[in-house]
Amino acid sequence: MNPEQLSAAVVDALSALVGEGALDLPDGVPAEVTVERPRQKGHGDYATNVAMKLAKGASVDGAPTNPRALGELLASRLRQTEGVADVEVAGPGFLNITVEAGAQGRVAAEIVAAGAAYGHSEVLAGQKINVEFISANPTGPLHLGHTRWAVLGDAIGRVLSAAGAEVTREFYINDRGVQMDHFANSIIAAALGEPTPPDGYAGAYIDDLAKQVEAAQPGIFELPPDERRAAVRAVGYDIQLREQQKQLETFNTHFDVWFSEQSLHASGSVPDTLQHLKDLGHVYESDGALWMRTTDFGDDKDRVLIKSDGELTYFASDTAYYLNKRARGFDHCIYLLGADHHGYVNRLRAMAACVGDDPDQTLDVMIGQLVKILSGGEELKLSKRAGTIVTLDELAEEIGVDALRYSLARYPADSPLVLDVAEITKASADNPVYYVQYGHARTCRMMENAADLGMQVRTDPSAGSGQRYDPTLLTHERDRELLRALAEFPRVVAGAAELREPHRVARYLEDTTSVFNKWYDTKECRMLPSGDDPVAPVNEARLVLVVAARTVLANGLDLLGVSAPERM
Repeated sequence: MNPEQLSAAVVDALSALVGEGALDLPDGVPAEVTVERPRQKGHGDYATNVAMKLAKGASVDGAPTNPRALGELLASRLRQTEGVADVEVAGPGFLNITVEAGAQGRVAAEIVAAGAAYGHSEVLAGQKINVEFISANPTGPLHLGHTRWAVLGDAIGRVLSAAGAEVTREFYINDRGVQMDHFANSIIAAALGEPTPPDGYAGAYIDDLAKQVEAAQPGIFELPPDERRAAVRAVGYDIQLREQQKQLETFNTHFDVWFSEQSLHASGSVPDTLQHLKDLGHVYESDGALWMRTTDFGDDKDRVLIKSDGELTYFASDTAYYLNKRARGFDHCIYLLGADHHGYVNRLRAMAACVGDDPDQTLDVMIGQLVKILSGGEELKLSKRAGTIVTLDELAEEIGVDALRYSLARYPADSPLVLDVAEITKASADNPVYYVQYGHARTCRMMENAADLGMQVRTDPSAGSGQRYDPTLLTHERDRELLRALAEFPRVVAGAAELREPHRVARYLEDTTSVFNKWYDTKECRMLPSGDDPVAPVNEARLVLVVAARTVLANGLDLLGVSAPERM
């Protein structure tokens, strides 16, 4: 049995007691209850504090009760549940539940049967969620500042999808504004052998771009100045955007939509947005500028939409973009922003309120902290191509995609992070990504050894004699400990999705790999028969357990965008 099945059993027991009139709950029977693995051995397979949660105001047989008395009543009913071996009431009212070996062992077969779908759920089914991350200018290679979001944004999208949500990963292309002219001028200067212009872009990549632009449109640098700038801007933009897309695909980060900021203006969305805000009464004019009254909704100051010189602000585009997302049917919009964007949290929430939304329901703004990469004791700062900051490609080449992704994914977004190249690339159990990947490779090797002996993965407990999977044979405490760990995976994934914290998956994988390794090192839990002994049903039962462990480790690594190697 897994925690979700036990939670349902507890709810059913409460419902039965209420239905019989033995128990009265003032707030009714909860839809679900928390069932967790106990921290201490000897406290059963699972534990719940439901009696302590519900005792206040409850009555048993018409009389007020207390947590322990309610626990005893509930325990007596739960002991009648199929698959439950015993329920003990401990302390002030905790229920420690021991599951029958057969019921616990069936978890392994269920995992194997589910395969790549194990860990998926429907907890967020029906929700349409937009995850916007990176959102870089198309004026240069992606760099270290984008790398953390490339990992976390993609991983958040993966766990949300696994939890049943309809997810769109979106890259907002900042392709409007003077930086695009600076970009074009820099390419032109490089092509003509002139110095980089003020506010321009430098680095070897600009020289490369100049050559690519010329190859794409011969004679482009001989056009009249204004025509040349527009043409170079368009061609250079297209080449650099495709380069960013290639970088991210190589880094195993996928986007469903690449949304152009310029398209908002070309389509008329921004003027429509301004008129909508005027109709709602949340804008005003002052000092020749147009302002949004965001202070009405918690912002520290009102925000300018149109400057006194008539120029539109980025905030005008941001507002139009948010409304565009909502018009496309997204129930919830997640923004992943850098450490220098703390001020955006309240202003984006106020903006959502100004257009008539409840930001608690439609908006989630995450702020990520900076990452430092050390190599040889020195911080990596300089780029061979960009000239100023190390690029994503260079990081992936030096560290490796798997090592870099896993190392960035295993920490909360708001934690400042320092990673040492030597530490995150070494082939050692001290390196978390190596530890988990090696655990997966070990399960694959065990499966190969089992196949060499003719062992088969049998998962049907009702099959005929000699073909049956017998879950009751997985009785050793290490067997049960591993089964409990594997059974937790769906809940971990659902929690990671609801909290937008994929690092929970990484930490779970490390803990579960540790449990698996302890099981592997236990002589009494051998999967293969000893010496020349024939294959016994217990050996094949443990083979199912190994396949279940492999499934969980592979599925978890996939949620982080990290490979699950079969050999290391």
